[in-house]
Amino acid sequence: MIRALVVAVLAAVVAAPAAQAAGSPLDMTDGFYVDPQSNPAVWVRDHPQDGRQAAIKANISSKPIARWFGSWSGDIRSAVSGHVGGTGSKLPVLVAYNIPGRDACGGHSGGGAGSPSAYRSWISAFAAGIGNRPAVVVVEPDSLADFNCMDSGQIAERTAMIKYATEQFKAKAPNTWVYLDAGNAQWVPAGTMAGRLDAAGVRDVRGFAVNVSNYHTTAASVTYANAVSGALPGGGKPFVIDTSRNGNGHNGEWCNPGGRKLGTVARTGGGAEMLLWVKVPGDSDGRCGKAPGVDAGQFDPQLAFDLVYGY
Repeated sequence: MIRALVVAVLAAVVAAPAAQAAGSPLDMTDGFYVDPQSNPAVWVRDHPQDGRQAAIKANISSKPIARWFGSWSGDIRSAVSGHVGGTGSKLPVLVAYNIPGRDACGGHSGGGAGSPSAYRSWISAFAAGIGNRPAVVVVEPDSLADFNCMDSGQIAERTAMIKYATEQFKAKAPNTWVYLDAGNAQWVPAGTMAGRLDAAGVRDVRGFAVNVSNYHTTAASVTYANAVSGALPGGGKPFVIDTSRNGNGHNGEWCNPGGRKLGTVARTGGGAEMLLWVKVPGDSDGRCGKAPGVDAGQFDPQLAFDLVYGY
């Protein structure tokens, strides 16, 4: 009887999954990953004779830039796993961009998963694709700021999807630092955004991101993010800032404006937990501004070249 009990206990121990260790992805890696398959890097390889190639190579494609994932990524678990698994000792930055009704007000980047249930399956597989490996993930740019074109039911539905995402990353990607997107310095009042982040489960992840795909200065973004953090119930959270195109600040336009410039290259600190190039420099914001014929997310070498020099 006792022998049988011992055997049963040992069997249960063997069958139980090993506990997942939660660690700092910064401590587990050696610097940020430079993606050889980024849109600028591919363009640089394919256009060696272009007069803009050297400047784009030296200033953009050789720098750490986030990889965005959405419906175009195919099987999301395989896509994420393959990317994270190929970064070696470097820290990859990923963006999850597939929320249903994406870019509801802006319209240029519309799309996303076909239903809330489809999104839940997608984001669960995204988290599983990372697993125990170190990574940084920015979750759904604009999703908690873009409420003006949504009714109360749609807002509640979206908030629930983001909260589900936080739960999945917490359970399946313990060595990933996840940041919920929190808009930018001039979009949503800090107190309002803090309430939205809290409802969306920011307590279950590392923190939040500001200025993704926008142009506000790092100083303005730090001020705003500190105000958001201070307004969060229960105390503040860390934040990251997208500095990919904020070198000349914001001029009141958000869609391919002229006169903008590259900002600080990815680093820790700088007034935030990290400064990151989240938006890919040279990728269009949509058919607007300086690139009226370039779809959102498509690389335009002239946009990239102009960002190098602030044209």
